[in-house]
Parts: sequence; structure tokens; C-alpha cells
Amino acid sequence: MDRRRRATVALTLNFLSLLFSITAFSSSYWCEGIRKVPKPFCTGKAGEKPAFCIRFNNTGSNGSSSSNAVQYTWETGDDKFIERHFHAGIWYSCEENISGDGEKCRSFIALTPPADRGVLWLSIVAEVLYITLLLTGVSLMSVEVCYYTSVIDGLKLNAFAAIFTVLSGLLGMVAHMMYTTVFQMTVNLGPEDWRPQNWDYGWSYCLAWGSFTCCMAASVTTINRYTKTILEFKQRKRNLERSLQNKQKVSDQDVSQPVWDVYINAVQSNREGFVDLAVTGQTPSPYGNANSFPYTQRDEYC
Repeated sequence: MDRRRRATVALTLNFLSLLFSITAFSSSYWCEGIRKVPKPFCTGKAGEKPAFCIRFNNTGSNGSSSSNAVQYTWETGDDKFIERHFHAGIWYSCEENISGDGEKCRSFIALTPPADRGVLWLSIVAEVLYITLLLTGVSLMSVEVCYYTSVIDGLKLNAFAAIFTVLSGLLGMVAHMMYTTVFQMTVNLGPEDWRPQNWDYGWSYCLAWGSFTCCMAASVTTINRYTKTILEFKQRKRNLERSLQNKQKVSDQDVSQPVWDVYINAVQSNREGFVDLAVTGQTPSPYGNANSFPYTQRDEYC
């Protein structure tokens, strides 16, 4: 029951790791931040005071706007820009529209500097391998928990599941670190119309590292269970060998016991006979009563 409980815990942790990794890989909330976007020119009526555009005075004869006649209100200290939230992932980078309705998304691969796209593709390949190995580990653990017929078969499946889980955790760690490096390089060297003023890691990034944590916990549980089973087998083997040796010693003693008992009994009987004869003053004789023999024979016997 203890091994089965450990197997269930390892399977649950590995399944959570797989679920978290797929969710983080397909989302675009690895990093979140704020960009300052220049306000566009207002196109509405003069009486309107929209908050997301800059209004000009029509000083030209043809009604065109002049950039020298911009009306500033200075209510916020910098009314030429507006802050827009953005979020980026492995595949896309999305930003709020200036009007506040919906989002405008662009490919993050296209935004990455050309010198760093190779690292980004390596990160994507590592993420795919990470998910594949996690799926393999989950499959092996499921077979071990539900369908294996003997302890030896379960032990073999346990060993392979531990190997795949450890390899997937290492690949996941490398993939997450490579993406972090690529994003920081994109923030410094990316397009001017994309660079954020401030940013931080989002929930997908935390979910990805949570997947790595669950993966490592599952691998540690699996390896611990494998090691514990091997140690139990060795301990039982030692105990079995000791019990067999003890039984062999007992059987050998039982075989030699009748001969030894005969010898001991004979010695004890002779000693008792000597003691009895010494008390009565008679000479011990193995042939019975010494008085029944002739005198010469008694001398020769003595």
C-alpha cells in the first residue's frame, strides 16, 4: 500500500506538471508590462475632449492641422502619450488598442532580434521535448499504477519513468531560462514601436516554473520509491539467506545428534559403573562379574 500510494503521488505530480506546461506553452502571458503610446490626432468635433487623442487648432486656410498649434492641457504632466498594457509569450505579443477596445497582436518571433532567433527556436524545441517527455513519463506511471502484473515489471516501469521525468525537468529548466534571455534581449534591442517602459513576469511564467517544480518533485518521489524497493529486496534477500543458513545448521545438528547421544550415553553409563564398583570395592569389567573368571584371567585383565 505504501508503494502504491507513492506511485499515485508521483503520477499526480507528473500530470499536474504536464497540464501546467501545456497551458503555459500555449499562452501569451509570460511577461506583462506597460508601453507609452503616442496619442493620435483627434478626428471628432471641436467640442469633444477625448482622452486618447491630441486636438489641433485649424489655423490653415484649407482647414489642415498645424503641429505648431497643439493644445496641451498638462493635466497628467505628459499628455502626448498614453499608457497601454501589453503581454507577451513564446508565440505572440499582444497590446491594447489606443481606443481601449480589443487587442493588437504580433508574432513574438518576428519581434525578436535576428541574432537571438536561433536561441528562441532552441527554446521552443526544448519546450516541445519537455512536454513530450512529461507525457511519456505520465504514460509509464499510469501503466505502472493500473496495469502491471508483477513487482519486477512495476520496478522496470518505475526506472524508465524516473529517467524520463528527470530528463524532462532538465529540458524544461533550460527552455525557461533561454526564453527569459531572449525576452530581455528583445526588450533592449527590439523594435522601437514595441519596447516596453516597464515589465514583469506574468502568470504563465510562474505556471511554467510551477510545472518544473512539480516535475522535479515527481522525479524525486519516483527515484525514492525505486531506491526503497531495491533496498527492501536486498534486505529480504539477506533475511532469507540467514534463515536458510540457520535451518541448514539445525538440520546438520539433527542428523549428527543420534551418534553423539549414543557416545555421551555410553560414557555416562561407564562412569556410573566405575562409581558403583568403586563404592562396593569391586573391579570394573566390561564382561560382567569378575568373580566368574579364573584367577589367571583376572590377573591378565588387570
